[in-house]
Amino acid sequence: MPHAQASRELHAAGERVRDAANDGWLGVQPFLDYELVHVAGLELTVGDLASALLLLVAFFVVARMAGRALARYGQREGVDPASVYTVSRVARYALLVIGFLVALEVAGIPVSKFAVFASAVGVGLGFGLQAIFNNFISGLILLFDRSIKIGDFVELESGVHGVVRDIKIRATRISTNDNLNILVPNSEFVSGRVVNWTLLEASRRMRIPFGIAYGTDKELVKKAAIEAACEVPFTLEQEGPRGPQVWLVEFAESRMEFELIVWVNADATKRPSTVKAAYNWALHTALQRHGIAIPFPQRDLHLRSLFGHEDGDAIALLQGRALPLPDTRPPEPEPTPAEHALLADNDALRDVEREIHEDPHAAATSDAPKPEEQ
Repeated sequence: MPHAQASRELHAAGERVRDAANDGWLGVQPFLDYELVHVAGLELTVGDLASALLLLVAFFVVARMAGRALARYGQREGVDPASVYTVSRVARYALLVIGFLVALEVAGIPVSKFAVFASAVGVGLGFGLQAIFNNFISGLILLFDRSIKIGDFVELESGVHGVVRDIKIRATRISTNDNLNILVPNSEFVSGRVVNWTLLEASRRMRIPFGIAYGTDKELVKKAAIEAACEVPFTLEQEGPRGPQVWLVEFAESRMEFELIVWVNADATKRPSTVKAAYNWALHTALQRHGIAIPFPQRDLHLRSLFGHEDGDAIALLQGRALPLPDTRPPEPEPTPAEHALLADNDALRDVEREIHEDPHAAATSDAPKPEEQ
């Protein structure tokens, strides 16, 4: 009996809850059925609008969760993060568009009527929203064209350079080496000139210019510069076709202009200013170690002799300074004959000959008979 009585009380409580729910729904039903719009056969009630908004929120949450799941998948080893990012962005846009269309259907707005309404609004707002639509379409082009991907190091025509972090609806976020985030409109990547330093290959060649005083042994300069390049960890290779090279590029007014040519690895490619400073530091250390002077514009007074002394000793006596003590440090070892012959090789000439030999078009042109030989 106690069990049957408890069951009847529970059933009665359930009936009261259902009656209260029905009474509440009957009280809310008139509010949900209230018509907000009734134009040309189009009826939009509060309930329809609330259902459409809930659907939009649901699709937005699903799109965000899918994007986060794909982002975690892109962090796995062996997965191309740029491709995963493209799929993530496209899937998110597709889910949002599908959610918007479904919400229209739930709200009782046919897509055909909305298209007419959208075209009418587009005529009025087309000029004002032209830049936004241009950037949106440009963003889709960047995602599908893959000429610019997440993680690429790019340089724009305006001088902005950095690593691509995000490609969003309106703009692309670029992070500079100074930890600055720059938002660049997507249209600037499509219509402007963009240098992608890591499009096909992450490594690249850098030129480090430096000047040496006239009269310096150029083979010794080459030895010091190559030593400096090998001491910098950014150098891709120390020997072979991509090993360090030293070019004599110009005879300037007061110095000989050299260039240290080095191939740097992927990490260094994205930090050109820092890497150049590192090579300059190593160059200065190596040149000082070999006693090679770095000139600067000046006017020299050449004093042949004074009181039986010459050169630096004569100038010291003229200035009233004590004569410098003799240098007791052992001199730097001079290059051996074999090293001298190897260092005397003209890297620039050898590099050009190698490029011509590897270029099939240039080889075909050079092998073609001259007009007088035909």
